Amino acid sequence: MRAARSIAGCLGLLVLASSPCVFAQKVEDAVRHDVSPPLSTIRPPLKAQGAFVVEHRVKKLPPLPTKLAALADTALQKAATKRLPIGPVATFPGVGLGNFTITGDPPDTVGSVGTTQYVQWVNTGLAVFDKSNGKMVLGPVDGNTLFTGFGGNCENFNDGDPIVLFDKAAKRWFLTQFAVTNPPFSQCIAVSTSDDALGTYARYEFQYQDFNDYGKFGVWPDAYYGTYNMFRGNAFLGAKVCAFERAKMLAGEAARMVCFDVANEGGLLPADLDGATAPPAGAPNYVMNFGSDRLNLWRFHVDWATPASSTLSGPTAIRTAPFTPLCDSAATPGVCVKQKGTTQLLDTLSDRLMFRLAYRNFGTQESLVVNHSVAVGTVGGVRWYEVRSPGTTPVIQQQGTYAPSTLFRWMGSAAMDKIGNMAMGYTVSGSSTFPNIRFTGRSASDPPGQMAAEQTAVTGVGSQLRPDRWGDYSSMSVDPTDDCTFWFTTQHPAKSAPSNWQTSVVRFKFTSCQ
Repeated sequence: MRAARSIAGCLGLLVLASSPCVFAQKVEDAVRHDVSPPLSTIRPPLKAQGAFVVEHRVKKLPPLPTKLAALADTALQKAATKRLPIGPVATFPGVGLGNFTITGDPPDTVGSVGTTQYVQWVNTGLAVFDKSNGKMVLGPVDGNTLFTGFGGNCENFNDGDPIVLFDKAAKRWFLTQFAVTNPPFSQCIAVSTSDDALGTYARYEFQYQDFNDYGKFGVWPDAYYGTYNMFRGNAFLGAKVCAFERAKMLAGEAARMVCFDVANEGGLLPADLDGATAPPAGAPNYVMNFGSDRLNLWRFHVDWATPASSTLSGPTAIRTAPFTPLCDSAATPGVCVKQKGTTQLLDTLSDRLMFRLAYRNFGTQESLVVNHSVAVGTVGGVRWYEVRSPGTTPVIQQQGTYAPSTLFRWMGSAAMDKIGNMAMGYTVSGSSTFPNIRFTGRSASDPPGQMAAEQTAVTGVGSQLRPDRWGDYSSMSVDPTDDCTFWFTTQHPAKSAPSNWQTSVVRFKFTSCQ
């Protein structure tokens, strides 16, 4: 038997709910904070400092228990013929080969859309675009340019693993990356003082004694929430889930974080709010990962008046259709994706949920949308879910494994628009197909569990000859100005070569969403 990723005695495998577990809690202040000059006026460093100049080896999570027998995937969708009912598709190039000196792999492609701009951060390179025409108005610059003059690890190290979010309620940008070249390890967070990504930022450095890997974040009314996979050297310690004091950060004041440690669990994602309707008053942030044929849901309630009263309860186990993580090999876990013209295989990072855990309150129901990569015969598909009623008794409203042909599909990101249409972007590759960017979706009125025929956004022109690492994540966001337009970004090869990544941004919307 392989080591399990569960907490003994805390997770009921045959029930939908279980008693809360006891987790370690800690409250800490940011070690430094200030307000920056306008980003547009900051002179970039002469060179990246402490940037990864070679492949950044992923820290894998302990595998799931070995199943006695693989059950059939009852959510498998092997054909998709319905035309995707969308308007024109626009694409423009992002950070990558040709406009930025690539200092590390993989690219960790992430971006989000605001009122007038699109911000993309790709590993160590940051750029701002005019969203009306895709023109780059800043960058690419080293990500730690944002922290010039701030001091400490955040200014001195440009280590990547970035996340970009747009706080729609406050109309502010939330930008973060880690600084982990030397201990103590840091998370560097910048919250803009307006909706202009070129303006000033409230800057914060939070520190951890252990390595805070693979940080993922979400916007919620009472806090910015973050999750990490924690390591001491190469020893996996479990997950850390943190709430950051949003109200103080929006005001540029000294801020705290409240963190819980979750032993033996990894790959957690915090919910990130989409749309203009807030969660019900007092609703906790929802945190999720997957186990063996299940999703696990925690509820994080932070109490800033009395931080010791903050709670992280769960997990609640939500049964899914059977699945096997893509490339589930003990010898090379996660690595099996084929490419055209090379024997180099690619990594899928299939041991965890993919960014984002997108939350939306429709008034009549609350929905969470998320995805991960699963095996479909000898290739792979994207398993996606819509989970409803996360605050009471969570239930999978619909789920599907999208695999309409004998190609590999992985590294997805999904979200819903204001009327419940869903879009999902991902990477596609195969022995006769260069890696390329595709997307699909479903109308709110479609039969549950079914996606439409996919469309190709960017055609592949080469294969990645080394290393096996493909991006850690991609990003689907929804335009706050119409709550209809989807913006997806991920990587694709610029040519057949090592470390050859380019990125693109793809924009489209359903004709039914006005």
